[in-house]
Amino acid sequence: MNPLSKWVIDFVKPPAEERLNLSRRAVLAAGLAGLGSNLLFRINLQASGNVFNPALIRPPGALAEEEFLARCIRCGECMKVCPTSAIQPSSLEGGLEGAWTPVLNMSLGYCDYECNLCSQVCPTHAIRQVDVREKQKIKIGLAYIDRNRCLPWAYSRNCIVCEEHCPTPKKAIWLEEAEVNNLTGEKLTVKQPRVDPELCIGCGICEAKCPVRAPAAVRLSSVGETRNPGNQFLLSSGSGG
Repeated sequence: MNPLSKWVIDFVKPPAEERLNLSRRAVLAAGLAGLGSNLLFRINLQASGNVFNPALIRPPGALAEEEFLARCIRCGECMKVCPTSAIQPSSLEGGLEGAWTPVLNMSLGYCDYECNLCSQVCPTHAIRQVDVREKQKIKIGLAYIDRNRCLPWAYSRNCIVCEEHCPTPKKAIWLEEAEVNNLTGEKLTVKQPRVDPELCIGCGICEAKCPVRAPAAVRLSSVGETRNPGNQFLLSSGSGG
């Protein structure tokens, strides 16, 4: 081998000891990356039991979050049968571990009061089977009024759309007459919507039908969900503080 060839080989091929060090670094880096990825993908916003994502609204009949994630196979059957297209694949609402699991997006649809199709098609019972009557009593969240956007509250204009569409036998959204002044000082009587947290089941039709958009003046939160006793709107009398 001529000197030039030997120099080229030595230049492009590091000594054995250096190659070994590089290999060790690569193995260590790969191991740390794998561990980090595993921990990252297991991050769940509700893992602590004290922090709840308001956007994580699961279909009625969904099991408690840990068991739900263990059972859900991301098949998408519940999304396919939802008649209003409210059930959508999640992004980060349930952490990376919950990616592509079903959540309800009330800006796209709502949970039909007379429908229980998602509970019928779930192959693993991550969404347990419930009949329509039982489903109508399951709370998947709670509506709240954004008074800075609601027409009667913010702009002194009458609107009763949310109350009209509320499907519960006794309206969870009710109207209260109030005397307000418009910009010219004229006194007007408007009907301002209010939400009864005991009656609201979180179906989301009020958000879906609200004439105010991006975002709606009435919106849904996962708070109050039946499946999670810790995610409640009102603190119990024994909770202290």
